[in-house]
Amino acid sequence: MAQPLLLKNGRLIDPVNNIDSPGHLLIEEGRIKGVYLGDLASIPEEKCQVIDAKGKWIVPGLVDMHVHLREPGQEYKETVASGTKAAAAGGFTAVACMPNTSPANDNETVTSFILAKAKEAGFAKVYPVASISHHSDGTCLAEFGELKKAGAVALSDDGRPVENSQLMRRALEYSAHYDLLLISHSEEMALSGNGVMNEGALATRLGLRGIPSIAEEIMIYRDLALAEYVKRPIHIAHISTRESVDLIRRAKGKGCPVTAETAPHYFTLTEEAVGDYNTAAKMNPPLRSKDDRLAIQEGLQDGTIDVIATDHAPHARQEKEVEFDLAANGIIGLETSVPLALALVRDEIITATRMIELMSVNPCRILGVEGGSLSPGASADITLIDPHRVFTYEEKAVVSKSKNSPFLNWSLQGKAVTTILAGRITYSDLDPA
Repeated sequence: MAQPLLLKNGRLIDPVNNIDSPGHLLIEEGRIKGVYLGDLASIPEEKCQVIDAKGKWIVPGLVDMHVHLREPGQEYKETVASGTKAAAAGGFTAVACMPNTSPANDNETVTSFILAKAKEAGFAKVYPVASISHHSDGTCLAEFGELKKAGAVALSDDGRPVENSQLMRRALEYSAHYDLLLISHSEEMALSGNGVMNEGALATRLGLRGIPSIAEEIMIYRDLALAEYVKRPIHIAHISTRESVDLIRRAKGKGCPVTAETAPHYFTLTEEAVGDYNTAAKMNPPLRSKDDRLAIQEGLQDGTIDVIATDHAPHARQEKEVEFDLAANGIIGLETSVPLALALVRDEIITATRMIELMSVNPCRILGVEGGSLSPGASADITLIDPHRVFTYEEKAVVSKSKNSPFLNWSLQGKAVTTILAGRITYSDLDPA
């Protein structure tokens, strides 16, 4: 039997149980044995492995509900093992992986393969998000029942939209039989076309084709209308514009069953990061204006946006070190999500409790998976965060297999320093005693 693990003298933050207090947490046999807000007199410390969490937060394990692990088929970019190792290094005890692998995760075999690889690696739980359509090509629906049985927790054609409105309606209706959430990549392809960055004056000066904000907003409007019409939940991925936030805010006000996520790059950066054709800042949706960035922050603050998810999108060096037009879209994000979110806390845009809601409680609730609290008896999936740790995010320290990040060489504050999965430490970077 494993030795009990005691995290002592930390700041316990558990929005589900309305806890934000100094205290201690005891783990036994992979589960939370108890949360103690007083002294340690009742805990036999000498029988425990002890981590002194003074100055650190003890929070429910973080969950990233939007990542790309690339396996099967694109292992040169990332694998389930390398991606979940990066997740643990970023403080995540679970991730939900998108289906745009090769082949796409549109069948039981691929779903089962991903789950087997995750179990073998052991760094984090993996929740497969399967394809809405066969091959994610938008022509006909995948076998939702087969995918649910194999272990899929949600459905998406992420990487591309479901352009056919009738197919999207049928997907919403069909998913009700299997209690599977639909996650929408909202993009009107006829408008985004061959664009490579945000449409505007900067794109014109750089001579780059633009992607207008309405390419995102029109498809969000359609998906909200469909969800409201068929009375089925929908989750909007990686929103990036002010009008997208406003659309979702109004829809929620009318009772539409919608949830939404954004990524740290949308509340941290603007299109200016493209600078001198910096392909590390190329993504889809593209980085937007300062006004859009502020609107994203407002949405996180007032509850319009439910989740911070990284959209972790690893690419090999040769796919990024090319002309801007030809470069692949996307950035890695698992190892920078915590410090970038903590910047919002320091700026008093969100509270510490709100950050844990956005990065743990809400992802679990929306996906319908375990986690998100420090309740006794729950699986001991725990993240220890040092909000004061300052470090430089250097390429040599990146755990992910790919290194495509616009935040390389940034000085960041705040870091996940210990990640615990079912009572087992999967990552530790504690300061020496």
